[in-house]
Amino acid sequence: MTELVLRFRAPDRPGIISAIAPLLATHGCDIRGAEVYGDDDTGGFFCRMRLSSPTAGRDALASVIEPVACELSLSWELHDLDARMRVLIAVSKFGHCLVDLIHKCEIGQLPIEIVGVVSNHETMRKTVEWHGLPYHHLPMGEGKAAQEAAFLALIEDTGAQLIVLARYMQILSDDFAAKLLGRCINIHHSFLPSFKGAKPYHQAHARGVKLIGATAHFVTPDLDEGPIIEQDVRRVTHAVTADEMVAIGREIEASVLSRAVRWQAEHRIFQNGNKTVVL
Repeated sequence: MTELVLRFRAPDRPGIISAIAPLLATHGCDIRGAEVYGDDDTGGFFCRMRLSSPTAGRDALASVIEPVACELSLSWELHDLDARMRVLIAVSKFGHCLVDLIHKCEIGQLPIEIVGVVSNHETMRKTVEWHGLPYHHLPMGEGKAAQEAAFLALIEDTGAQLIVLARYMQILSDDFAAKLLGRCINIHHSFLPSFKGAKPYHQAHARGVKLIGATAHFVTPDLDEGPIIEQDVRRVTHAVTADEMVAIGREIEASVLSRAVRWQAEHRIFQNGNKTVVL
């Protein structure tokens, strides 16, 4: 059996599913799951279908869908779930998100292939290489432009489809961030849009908040402004220090980031302007 995901968006109108479903059935596809969303604000329609087929492979089915998709003005993608998404992870000195991603990949909880880890420090090399993964040290010594050029070359060389900033404590240049639009996820250690930039837990502590959280979002040239994918929070009290907030936050950051990466690898996330639709 070939397991596929068909995802598409279109201007919202009646009859889209009724046109697609019989076409899939005629070519031996069983719809094993489907999620849809119609956005009243933008007039957009979003759909993700999980398909199972004993006969039609990805390319054969794509050739059948293409003419109907053109008639319906669908922006569509068809993915073979056996083809794991190639992921390049970037990290600085804090390894909790990185280690969580590696572990969940190794136990089969994340449907990804980690093609390497890039860092501006040597701190996590032993951990990464112990897991049998390539470690690429790209220090900032020669300047941001040279370092980002090497980073971009590494993305091309590894064939990475998704770049994950797992507490990579560098601000990407506007040009570099623009080149990664739609395929770079960052974990920010704050419940955005509050407390952007550096030391957000200390900012939260100074404001006496009772909830702290973390946010996974797509990277854009605007710092910490990209479309939000996933968030979570933990309750704290006045007695919790800023350093204790940092410790609590590490668990939130790891779980939020891994969910966002899994959803992207399962082709669940649609960008919808400055927001996301997750199906």
